[in-house]
Amino acid sequence: MRIAIASGKGGTGKTTVAVNLACVLADSGQAVQYLDCDVEEPNGHIFLKPVIEATGAVSIPVPVVDEEKCTACHKCAEACQYHAIAVLKKPLVFAELCHGCGGCMLACPEGAIREQDRAIGVVETGWSDKVAFVQGRLNVGEPMAPPLIRAVKQKAITGGVAIMDAPPGTSCPVVTTVRDADYVLLVTEPTPFGLNDLRLAVEMIKQLGLRHGVVINRSDSGDNRVHDYCVRENISVLAEIPDDRRVAEAYSRGEIAVHAFPEWAGRMRVIWEKVSLEFVK
Repeated sequence: MRIAIASGKGGTGKTTVAVNLACVLADSGQAVQYLDCDVEEPNGHIFLKPVIEATGAVSIPVPVVDEEKCTACHKCAEACQYHAIAVLKKPLVFAELCHGCGGCMLACPEGAIREQDRAIGVVETGWSDKVAFVQGRLNVGEPMAPPLIRAVKQKAITGGVAIMDAPPGTSCPVVTTVRDADYVLLVTEPTPFGLNDLRLAVEMIKQLGLRHGVVINRSDSGDNRVHDYCVRENISVLAEIPDDRRVAEAYSRGEIAVHAFPEWAGRMRVIWEKVSLEFVK
């Protein structure tokens, strides 16, 4: 079972819910894996403090043009939808824009294009007590996260629960993370900004045809508009977690809330029970 934890905006408590849910499941004897798919700014490791056992480089294939064979026919540039290759007097390759699809190589009638790997980041795997841990780290300045996110997801276990901590927002990295999830748990906050971005996230999830529910974090710090929206849209509210300064202080120290505050373990178990019921409907 793959559970994606997502949010329409940053700062809602998405990673807090993800790491605490992983720990509660592991403590209950469930085989569980935490995958940090927020490869541009992974922070689950701050709380889980894993022992990294393996690190693997991730690359994508980019074109290299043999100028002696190239006839400047422009067919490679016409084939590229991302403008990663252009032909003036000679071909120019913009490797940072290349998505590694190989279309330009297939389009070249002269066989003047070959591919070489370009490193974009690394995938790290290890353990945090009973939680299997995977994270991706995108190279600084690298513009494309989806290939690295796919590499992270390839490490997902098949015999337990994989919790995928998605990047914030609704852009391509988020879609790449959630698109094959069995269930998407959207973490939001009861503010106008939270409601606006929740609507965008829900629309994205609906377009993908995925089951989903909402956790309202800091539920007593705003108004009822998010809750009312969920009722109107028939979206399950899995939990409403009140604001708690103790949890914020524990967060600032990189501590796991369920280990510091027993009531948080209860909240995470309730969320899991409701997700399980939603999944079997």
